[in-house]
Amino acid sequence: MTSSIDALPITRVPRTGLPAHAVVVGDPGRAAAVADLLADAKEVSYHREYRTFVGTWQGTPVVVASHGVGAPGALLLFQELAEAGVTTFLRLGTAGAIRPGIRDGDLVIADAAVRDDGVTQQLIPAEYPAFSAPEAVLALQRAARAAGAPYHRGVVWTRAAFQPGFLPLPGEAYVAAGIAAIEMELSALYVFASTHGLTAGGALVVDGANADELVDKDVTGGYDPHREVVAAGVDRGARITLDALRLLASTER
Repeated sequence: MTSSIDALPITRVPRTGLPAHAVVVGDPGRAAAVADLLADAKEVSYHREYRTFVGTWQGTPVVVASHGVGAPGALLLFQELAEAGVTTFLRLGTAGAIRPGIRDGDLVIADAAVRDDGVTQQLIPAEYPAFSAPEAVLALQRAARAAGAPYHRGVVWTRAAFQPGFLPLPGEAYVAAGIAAIEMELSALYVFASTHGLTAGGALVVDGANADELVDKDVTGGYDPHREVVAAGVDRGARITLDALRLLASTER
């Protein structure tokens, strides 16, 4: 582990020397599972929800790090990883499907995100878009096709609140607009990356349907992200995301 002097204050990652390419995930356990796919994997920090590993994927040095739930805390990880040397971020997460035809375990590659994240509105005007780097989208798409994985492209809704409250939601409008899925962190990554000259993309594994008219509770029993179809999708998505990082790294050399 890194000493306090040589570690950044929030995540405790090393101040310098991290590989340029990173997979970021929400769950510290998922970070460990993705790191298990790497060669020479080593845990370099674990503080609060922030768990970080380094290793190599098919010859490409990579970081795997967790950011917890929600965009404000995730943004702290993105900032400190960038300070430590990361220039390319791919978020591997889970999401609820909104667009009909997207099945549990499918991958959603996010071209852009609706900024309902609860933090970027305090950093930059609401009119500023949250968008993926085009090369990240294409690398993820190429990797998904090579894996023979079911995937969808589209705009996702990044929302700070996990459960609905007392305010009306724009759900019907987003369904009508063809929004693909809903998740909690990606727009913060996209805004941070684009405003700092960095590369970012997102691959989200569907773990349920969030549009009310798509949910058959008699069949699904309600929201359950721990089913085998989701676990298989996350494992497949991890390999696709790592392959996409490798593709991005190869074009930068």
